[in-house]
Amino acid sequence: MFLLFLSAEIFAQGIARVSVDTLSTSDKFVKIVIYSDKTWDSLTIPKPKHFDSDIYLDDWTVTDHNAYRNFDITTLPDTIVLPLIEDSTDFCMPREGFVYSKYGWRHGRAHTGSDIPLHVGDSVYSAFEGKVRYTGYCGGYGNLIVVRHHNGLETYYGHLSKILVRENEIVNVGEVIGLGGSTGRSTGPHLHFETRYKGFPFDPETIVCWKDSTLRCDTLVLPRNKLNSTARYSSSSSSSNTAYTGEGVWHTISQGDTLSALARKYGTSVSRICSLNDNLTPNTVLRLGRKVRVK
Repeated sequence: MFLLFLSAEIFAQGIARVSVDTLSTSDKFVKIVIYSDKTWDSLTIPKPKHFDSDIYLDDWTVTDHNAYRNFDITTLPDTIVLPLIEDSTDFCMPREGFVYSKYGWRHGRAHTGSDIPLHVGDSVYSAFEGKVRYTGYCGGYGNLIVVRHHNGLETYYGHLSKILVRENEIVNVGEVIGLGGSTGRSTGPHLHFETRYKGFPFDPETIVCWKDSTLRCDTLVLPRNKLNSTARYSSSSSSSNTAYTGEGVWHTISQGDTLSALARKYGTSVSRICSLNDNLTPNTVLRLGRKVRVK
């Protein structure tokens, strides 16, 4: 790799000192520059601006894709506000294309991300700058990369054919971190892309518009009840029918609610909801205003 700049010490003993090559080191932000006079110097590349964020110390683990398994969601505010970018250069599409399998309930199980078709070997990019928290083969995800970002958001990149980064590595926005594939539980090559906060998934289309290849907002305003596996993106305001308590998640019955609809909404089953509530069966008529425990 040849560089097109001159050293700060452009002349040494009357001879032009021109850089002719660079060598990588174990630190991706430090390069060795070789000069035409057979001397060398180290060159430090600026690190991402949020590199020292304390968020990288919070529940950090490289051995589990979900670092927040014991996190109590009820400790979060009703509305979560996360700054995403300061300008347009702070975001990159992880992979351009269309969503052929959306976030939500699919084939009897929760589908916690958006699936984007690609070819095996296609580049997959880090959506934001951040720090790699997990890499490895992970069940249905196949080869998986998890990147944590400066605001606490984590992005997941699944079914990869090859992982190009390692745990604790800092990655820039738009950096190629892996290659597309079909590993894990997959019916064909695609990128499984997830967005999570405190370990809880939410619809990636809340922030990413694949149709226009853009980020929907500079700052994410996310109702807490969107942190589940079936609450899809909606431009309308969230429902006030959901309540979180130390005992579970409760839904207040409104016009048109059915047990099957509640099961789909909250990613559970009718039998499970009935087991959580006294005097509730699949044939019970739901009275308006009744509070039903759904989780």
